[in-house]
Amino acid sequence: MNILSQKKLAISISLSFNLIIILLKFIASFITGSICLLSEAVHSIADCIASSITFFAIKRSSLPADKEHPFGHGKYEDMAGFIEGIMIIFASAFILYEASKKIILGYHEDIDSTVGIYVMAFAMLANIIASSYSLYVAKKSNSISLYADAQHLKTDVYSSLGVLLGLIAIKITGINILDAIIALIVAGIIFKAGFLITKQTLNNLLDGSISYKQIDKITEIIEKCKDIKGYKNLKARNLGPMISIEMTIFVDDDMKISICHKICDKIEKEIKDKIGNASVIIHAEPISAQNIIVK
Repeated sequence: MNILSQKKLAISISLSFNLIIILLKFIASFITGSICLLSEAVHSIADCIASSITFFAIKRSSLPADKEHPFGHGKYEDMAGFIEGIMIIFASAFILYEASKKIILGYHEDIDSTVGIYVMAFAMLANIIASSYSLYVAKKSNSISLYADAQHLKTDVYSSLGVLLGLIAIKITGINILDAIIALIVAGIIFKAGFLITKQTLNNLLDGSISYKQIDKITEIIEKCKDIKGYKNLKARNLGPMISIEMTIFVDDDMKISICHKICDKIEKEIKDKIGNASVIIHAEPISAQNIIVK
């Protein structure tokens, strides 16, 4: 199975599980009257919409470059990830509002948590399966939108576990205010995930640099090349699932163009082997040029 098929399969699994979980959570929240179950149902709706956006983005980002998009369609993934992060934040705000209202107004009616316990156990297991596979494919393909979706599902695992433990505690102790307190904790977990996803994808949309760790890998390759005399203007950014890299290298003034070309090809190949899917543009200048970083 090629990488695009794996990405589509990952998001299809995510969508399918979310649709089932949404239905079960709403039924359980209606039966039990639990605010934390209702908050989880809203969270799952956000998941489902976000996964749908991610599915669209993956299909669009896989299209080749054209006249209108000469640099390809990779930004669709960054856009999808950003929208997903915003949706997660809004979902957390809704949960925070509902839980706070319940605590302030004192609506702590009796809750029969048995149905909710079974639903949350199933939801947690389903999210573990979906998030693990999505994260595996996201890392393999360097897909920011699929990574955002995987992280979103991963937070669902923790929030589902928290709700599950809370419902068990309510059943044992009969302390119904725990329902709203758990919902507040879930809101905090969801907000943190949404903030981090939004921050990362916004950085990509604004052409922010890749991580220092990745930059170090690139500079290590350049600096060990004995055929060049130095370099400058190393720039790298995420372009959807691909990393776009530009640099200037310095060579002897009398070096033949054919030899210089081979050196550039060698550096480009080593970078792609080291960091994966990348577009590398190398500009060569004579050593007599100024302002170089000497090795």
